[in-house]
Amino acid sequence: MEQTPPGRFLLYTFFRATPGYLLLGKEEKGRAVAEYLAKVEELRGGVALRTYSTLGLRRDADFLLWVIARELPAAQILLGGLRRTALAPHLENSYAFLAVTRESTYAHGHQEEVKAEPEPGQGEYLFVYPFVKTRKWYLLPKEERQRMMSEHIRTGHQFPGIRINTGYSFGLDDQDFVVSFEGNDPKEFVTLVMRLRESAASRYTLRDTPIFTCVRRPLEEILWSLG
Repeated sequence: MEQTPPGRFLLYTFFRATPGYLLLGKEEKGRAVAEYLAKVEELRGGVALRTYSTLGLRRDADFLLWVIARELPAAQILLGGLRRTALAPHLENSYAFLAVTRESTYAHGHQEEVKAEPEPGQGEYLFVYPFVKTRKWYLLPKEERQRMMSEHIRTGHQFPGIRINTGYSFGLDDQDFVVSFEGNDPKEFVTLVMRLRESAASRYTLRDTPIFTCVRRPLEEILWSLG
């Protein structure tokens, strides 16, 4: 049996401010934001945290907390603590996607093999989406899948300014994978996705939505931008 290498849990949690938050006074917002930030600093010791704004880019999400943890309870401790802050009633957790990193099944032998332990959050932009393959894909011979994925990987290598973080969700969440791409130019990412749609492997994609375009920002700036 194939052994799963040590990895990290990736939890992408998206939040949206409620309309009622806009009605709060400046001082009340200030206290709520300060408490929220303090709670993050208190509880983030067991996780790596990356923060992104999605304000105005989707109607159903205003910001992303990307939590990376070796153990799931550490992520739950952080998010559970944030639920007990004064700001929490004014934030809806609109999406949450869970995955774990592991060595790629198909990237062996390629120069830029996907690593089991990424150091995420370097790009100015993060593009995130859950991904589901068709059942027919998994019934194909391993050699045929490898051939198509090798084409897929070669296409990705044509865009060295974009880094992929692949998370495996089998048995953990509703999707097969959660993928996130880091980069500094959204236009370059559009070109990459268009090229990938032309690959043979894309015919076995069942679902790759919703897609989130996220802009890296400090959490304090994100919270003050909510209104």
